[in-house]
Amino acid sequence: MTLKKITIGTLCMFSALTVHAAGKPNVIFLMADDLGYGDVGFNGNTLVQTPHLDGMVAQGIRFTRFYSVGPVCSPTRACIQTGRHCMRFGMINVNSGKLPSGEITLARIARAKGYRTGHFGKWHLGTMTKDPTLSGPAPKTSAERYGPPWERHYDVTFTTETNVATWDPLDETDLRIPKHRCHFWSNGVEVKEDWQGSSEKIIMDRAIRFVRDSAEKKTPFLTTIWFYGPHSPTRAGKELRDLYPDQPLGRQHYLGSITSIDREVGRLRQALEESGAAENTLIFFCSDNGPEGTGDPPPDYDPYHGVYYGEAGGFKGRKRYLYNGGVCVPAFAWWPGVIEAGRTAYEPVCTLDYLPTLRELLAYEMPDDRPIDGVSMLSLLRGEAWAPDRFIPFASNLRPKQSPSASIISQGHKLLLWFDKNKPDELYHLQNDPSEQKNLISKRKELANELRAKLIIWLKSARHSYERGDYLGHKRQGRFIPTPGIDL
Repeated sequence: MTLKKITIGTLCMFSALTVHAAGKPNVIFLMADDLGYGDVGFNGNTLVQTPHLDGMVAQGIRFTRFYSVGPVCSPTRACIQTGRHCMRFGMINVNSGKLPSGEITLARIARAKGYRTGHFGKWHLGTMTKDPTLSGPAPKTSAERYGPPWERHYDVTFTTETNVATWDPLDETDLRIPKHRCHFWSNGVEVKEDWQGSSEKIIMDRAIRFVRDSAEKKTPFLTTIWFYGPHSPTRAGKELRDLYPDQPLGRQHYLGSITSIDREVGRLRQALEESGAAENTLIFFCSDNGPEGTGDPPPDYDPYHGVYYGEAGGFKGRKRYLYNGGVCVPAFAWWPGVIEAGRTAYEPVCTLDYLPTLRELLAYEMPDDRPIDGVSMLSLLRGEAWAPDRFIPFASNLRPKQSPSASIISQGHKLLLWFDKNKPDELYHLQNDPSEQKNLISKRKELANELRAKLIIWLKSARHSYERGDYLGHKRQGRFIPTPGIDL
């Protein structure tokens, strides 16, 4: 081959990538529920079968320090949608509020730029109906928590308010908790069918239809696909369980529910390929928090204890904790032609960064100066220099006796505050001590004080947002974490 041919070929390839990166890529946000850091093959689990997820990681970028921010479901989902910490608008817990209509969301940004938007799967950011007999948890507050995705800038929806069983969602044989009984909704209408098999497949069937329709219309699309598994009630069909014949029945169900997610991701990729959309699609994957339960499952299978088999990857804590086991989750991004295959990112990134990344990607101008807590990681995805002056804030009061109430990641360290005179604060080095075993609070007092001051300033900003709001129409909901001894 001549030098001229090589040069022309190189220029053509460079031109194609430039146009590709500068165009309007489709964007898909995938999220599992209660999936632990160590529950996937790409993070070292040699037992679970996740070939499609592992394959995407091999072609994309794996995040080794990806933080859900929320240690439970709704807070994380609120952070994803807004790029703002959930405490700014009172969604620090589950079933106690709704995503305010005044928030700028992923779907709102995408729709403003001519995208078709869709949401499929669990929502948990408000009720689907004002009728308490059809609502899930906290039915008495269904009307005040009414905030479905079709009233949050999503064009096409197929969703449930909260979790359903991961297999045969209409089977109520062992569903002791009423909120897990199945009500699927599509744009304000309850959809009743004889739902059988994988709940992940039920939602992915509709998501794939959305993808194909968008591709046929030659319309860019954004969709959030939020899976149910492996959150309880954790079930898997026999064929999935049989993949793990040497395991206890409870672990068979748990691992099978994860493999079910993996298979649906494989179907999604196939649909993208067949529709010609794969080469212009950016996909993110993460979990909403760490694994549920104690990590010590009972001997007999129970769909509400299956998640106890979840692996936190050697991290301290689990769901509801601000330690890494509760908020450091498996995650990756996949974007053919833009993300260099096989990359690993060691920089801390989080769900708060999704919206700023989308905003930069689509050149969306915010209508006001409301505080945004995330930063764009678009340069990181593209393999460019990325060294933002950033910190990641955390706040929760779900385990006041077992977990600190607020935390901050900055300067390669993680500071955790208890706001309890009987419990010393904690400081850990992220890379050297990800399992948070060596408290440096007494050895690095100057750094601890610096991070503490930064966290308190942020808490004051968040309290201002919570009390007074950052836009017209703000209504206070939920609660703010107690900060005894700190004047916010």
